[in-house]
Amino acid sequence: MTKTMKDQMNSANAKVWADTAFQKTVEKALITTKRIGANFPHASQKGTYVLEDPAWWTAGFWPGLLWVLYEGSGEETFRNIAEQCEEQLDKVLDGYDRLDHDIGFMWTLTSLANYKLQGGEVSRRRAFKAANYLMARFNLKGNYIRAWNPWTPQESNTGLAIIDCSMNVPLLYWASRESGDPRYAHVANAHMNTVVDHFIRPDGSVRHIVRFDPDTGEVAEYIGGQGYAPESAWSRGNAWALYGLALTYHHTGNSLYLNASKQTAHFFLSQLLEDAVPAWDFRAPEESRHLKDSSAGACAACGLLLLSTLVPESEGATYQRAGERILESLYTSYSTFDHPEEEGLIMHGTSHYPHQQNVDVPLIYGDYFFVEGLARLKGNHHIFWE
Repeated sequence: MTKTMKDQMNSANAKVWADTAFQKTVEKALITTKRIGANFPHASQKGTYVLEDPAWWTAGFWPGLLWVLYEGSGEETFRNIAEQCEEQLDKVLDGYDRLDHDIGFMWTLTSLANYKLQGGEVSRRRAFKAANYLMARFNLKGNYIRAWNPWTPQESNTGLAIIDCSMNVPLLYWASRESGDPRYAHVANAHMNTVVDHFIRPDGSVRHIVRFDPDTGEVAEYIGGQGYAPESAWSRGNAWALYGLALTYHHTGNSLYLNASKQTAHFFLSQLLEDAVPAWDFRAPEESRHLKDSSAGACAACGLLLLSTLVPESEGATYQRAGERILESLYTSYSTFDHPEEEGLIMHGTSHYPHQQNVDVPLIYGDYFFVEGLARLKGNHHIFWE
C-alpha cells in the first residue's frame, strides 16, 4: 500500500469518527440549550457552565458553536438561540464602552456567521459596525491593534498588544472583501506584520503580550500574561498564532504569514507528548506542566487542518494527520459524551493559570474549536473566519 493510499484511508477513518462525534455533539447540545438558552457560557464549574455578561470576550463562542451545529444538522433550536444571542449583543455593540480587541471573536461567530449562512442586511450591518470599531483600535506608530481597555481608573494600557488578536483580524479581511475598501485589510496586515516581527521567536514559540510605547511604537517590554513567564511558551498563545497566521495567509496569499504559521506549527507539534494534547504552557515548571489546555489543542487542530490545504499535498498530509490526531484524542480521551452531568464538551482546559482562574475545566472556546474541527473533517461546512 502506498503512502498516498494510507493517507486516504486514514482520512476516511477520521471522517467516520468525526461524523459520530458531531452527531453526539448535536444530541448533547440539544439538552444543554434547555438550560443555557440565549446566554453566554464561559467555563464549566462542577458540571455547569457559568454564564457571563454579554460584554465578556467569550460571548461569541456559544452562538458560534450553535451556528456550526445548525448548519450540520438543520436543528432550528440552534438557529433560534444563536439569533437571540446576536440580538442581545446589540447593547454591547451600541454601548461601545465595553468593546475591545475581541470584537472579532464576538461578531465573527455571531453576525458574520449569520450573514454567511443566511444573508440578511441586519447581520451584515452589525459585522461592518464591529469591523469599524476594531479598525479604530489601530495604533499607527506601533502598527498594532490595541488590546483591552483600562481595568481600573488609574491604569493605562494603551501600549498593549496580544497574540490573541491574530484571531480577530479575519473580520477585517472580510470587511475589505465585502466592501471593496482596502483599508480594513491594510490594518490587518500591519498588525500581523507586527505579530511576525515581535511575537514569534526564532524557535517558533510565541509571546503573549508585548507592550509598546504608544507614542513612538518602540517595544517597551514583554509580559508573560496568561503564560508562566515572559519567555515561556503558553500553548494557547501558540495556537492563536498558528491558526491566525494560517488564516492571514488564506486571506492575503503573502508567504510571510504562511512561513510564520508553519514555524509556530512545528514548535507546537514538537512539544506534544503521547496523547497529542498540549500542556497549558510548554515551558511551565514541572509541578504544573501536567495540567493540559484542551482548548489550545482544539484551536491548533483547526489551524493545522487549514494549513494542510494551503501547502503542497505531500507537505499538507503531515499537518492533516496532526490535526486529526489531536481531535481524535480530544474525542476519545477528553470528551464528555459519557458524562451527561457535564455541560462542557471537552475536559481539561486551562484559562488563566497564573491567576488560578478556571483551571482544569471545560471552556466554551475549547468546545467551539472542537466542533469546528469536527466540521472541517466532515467537509462542506462554512468556516466563519475564512
